[in-house]
Amino acid sequence: MDLAGQLLRLLDNRLLDPLEILLDDDRPADAIRTLLRHRVAGWAETLEHGDDTAAVHVIARLIGTLYPGDDGFHPPADWWRTPLGQIVVRRVGHPYAASVSLSTAGAMLGISRQGVHDLVRRGRLPRHPDGGVPVAAIRDRLRTIPPTEESP
Repeated sequence: MDLAGQLLRLLDNRLLDPLEILLDDDRPADAIRTLLRHRVAGWAETLEHGDDTAAVHVIARLIGTLYPGDDGFHPPADWWRTPLGQIVVRRVGHPYAASVSLSTAGAMLGISRQGVHDLVRRGRLPRHPDGGVPVAAIRDRLRTIPPTEESP
């Protein structure tokens, strides 16, 4: 799935489907769905090719809308393997965490937990004092080395 496809699916499932149920009418949601198709294309372009400031602004709006909550944004490790997760980690790292577990770092990098452990052991990734891996180091690595080049 591509980034725009993932965004459209998330917006449909988390915003528009509940709106249809609440209003007991699909017409308002259909009008918004049409608008979102156009907006999502622009957001995907900004996220993939825009400057960092614009991309961070879009990410903040999307995460705040799609993943609301009072206790911060803590997606499961596999979320970081999705197109949106990969864009977020490349652009901002983790919006609310300075470090992540080896499993989450592996998902962010597209490698196994053991692969991250090996990178830490060989000094190619630093270890955070809490035992995890600094998100900034993961982001920096992704910006210079595509995740598919690493072997687990």
